Amino acid sequence: MDAASSDVACAICSLHRDVEHLKAHEIWRSDRWLLRHHPGPAPLPGWCLLDARRHCGGPLEFDPEEAREWGLVVQQASKLVQEVSDCERVYAIAFGEGARHLHLHLIPRVSGDARTTSWAVADLYRNVEVGRTIPASAAKVREWLGRARAVAPTIFDRSFSVDR
Repeated sequence: MDAASSDVACAICSLHRDVEHLKAHEIWRSDRWLLRHHPGPAPLPGWCLLDARRHCGGPLEFDPEEAREWGLVVQQASKLVQEVSDCERVYAIAFGEGARHLHLHLIPRVSGDARTTSWAVADLYRNVEVGRTIPASAAKVREWLGRARAVAPTIFDRSFSVDR
């Protein structure tokens, strides 16, 4: 499969084909990678997902070029989340059970916000998902996205090819 290929049954591939979803959530893309904000309900402004553009379960399935780029793109996406969120750290978590298509969660860790400490962030995610906790406001997410889109061109390596 090429970089833009997809699996019709995959939820992540479906999101990548959804023009309205991408218009609302996409921050940056290259031929191989797509950085997007978590769709609503988003647990936090700045909770992002870095997806493989082709249907790929994870690093075990990378082709050689994906393997070479992965570290750099994760680093640059993490820098973007950190800069725009003004956070101390960025957690990177990928399980691949909800959708067997690589989507790395990049989560801002903000000191003073107990919801973002270590495993508490998993509780926040589950609580927002089931409606026990109020998600980030759509307005704050839109504001965060505007800043992220403005910063992205200065952070991402210009050597990544873009297929727009």
